[in-house]
Amino acid sequence: MKAVCWHGTNKVEVETVPDPKIINPRDAVVKITTTAICGSDLHLYDGYIPTMEQGDILGHEFMGEIVELGSAVKNLKIGDRVVVPFTISCGSCFFCQKDLWSLCDNSNPNAWMAEKLMGHSPSGLFGYSHMLGGYAGGQAEYARVPFADVGLFKIPDGLPDEQVVFLTDIFPTGYMAAENCDIQPGDTVAIWGCGPVAQFAIRSAYMLGAERVIAIDRVPERLQMAKEGKAEVLNYEEVDVGEALKEMTGGRGPDAVMDAVGMEAHGMGPEGLYDKAKQAVRLETDRPHVLRQAILACRKGGTVSIPGVYGGFVDKIPMGAAMNKGLTFKMGQTHVHKYVPLLLERVQNGEIDPSFVITHRLPLEQAPHGYEIFKHKQDNCIKIVLKP
Repeated sequence: MKAVCWHGTNKVEVETVPDPKIINPRDAVVKITTTAICGSDLHLYDGYIPTMEQGDILGHEFMGEIVELGSAVKNLKIGDRVVVPFTISCGSCFFCQKDLWSLCDNSNPNAWMAEKLMGHSPSGLFGYSHMLGGYAGGQAEYARVPFADVGLFKIPDGLPDEQVVFLTDIFPTGYMAAENCDIQPGDTVAIWGCGPVAQFAIRSAYMLGAERVIAIDRVPERLQMAKEGKAEVLNYEEVDVGEALKEMTGGRGPDAVMDAVGMEAHGMGPEGLYDKAKQAVRLETDRPHVLRQAILACRKGGTVSIPGVYGGFVDKIPMGAAMNKGLTFKMGQTHVHKYVPLLLERVQNGEIDPSFVITHRLPLEQAPHGYEIFKHKQDNCIKIVLKP
């Protein structure tokens, strides 16, 4: 089969690789009909996630049709159309039973690697380093899905791929990030970043009762899409974000703030140079400019929600501000299994058409080009779907 393979920093190639096979009785093999490039994939592309190996198959947002099933999978059949959560979860461990699916105890065969860095291991993830399981990803023609009896969700007839493929990651991620804001009627939520996850977070915040959403970015087409989602927007290259947020909230600050950027934030001035220099010599693995700014901007007693991916270590975090302002932090990889049924129902009811975020549709063979234009924000690129 053809698959998008990682070959080092800023280098991916479409190659012919062996087809996946059933290994465990709870496995399925899915013929992929639609997949996508995610902002999190850029952290791999840029070389910031450790334990990647030459030839690793990328991709964690994908859906398709079941073509093979293990003997223990009784709730699905060959030919079912399914979406595949990017988190791999067993369904029976302590964490899965508590709806904390991305913290599954049984799906990362390389848990010892993650434990060295994090103390405990999260779940395995598709196409996202050997530290998180070494699973082949879904930017390919076929994929093996472990724990298929709990990890595949059937899609009703009549819903096209592009309306449901983002149930695999960015729609639930944006929704969970908004839910983590503990939104109360009348609240104002400020969101840093207007990439695909943030676009869903904007719309989810309104679904959950926010009165105002303020979105912060510098890319015109992203700011425009945020406006179309009814957000008020700030271009951080044109205004002092902290001062603007104070002015817009009567001096109090937003009730909740969201870092939808993560480890590769673009800082301005000396702080930005500081982070880049420390990251270059590996004295700091991530650039947390947005996180610092969000903590300082949040109102006293407010909530900091972090859907943006962080991979290792950061410094100069204003913990004094966080502690003395009484902030609550909520973060984590998304518990996708929890949200798929809820959000699928919203799609079926016509409350949202998730395909609004797509700007580019490319054949799988053009994935290297897709990574380049997505990384460099060229050609008004916000979200790319790939068709194997």
